[in-house]
Amino acid sequence: MRLRVEFTTEPFDLDDAPPHAVVAREVIQAAELDAVDVGPFGNTAEGGSDAVLTAVDALLRRALGAGATRVSLQVNVIGQDGEGEK
Repeated sequence: MRLRVEFTTEPFDLDDAPPHAVVAREVIQAAELDAVDVGPFGNTAEGGSDAVLTAVDALLRRALGAGATRVSLQVNVIGQDGEGEK
């Protein structure tokens, strides 16, 4: 199964990226995902279900640990992969 995750972390700071936002982006960029788009108001990533769910777990744990007071995310099924995916 292929998934797309969209997320934001709060509180926002329009002048400098807060530590929780930097950590969240680092987690997503380091994950084994097929497509990653990071921006100032939202971030999107796509990949196989195992990779996306692993990245979301790390994202939540690390962003909250770095001071996020809210993490908003949406996960969508966008298709099926080949054999071996769960």
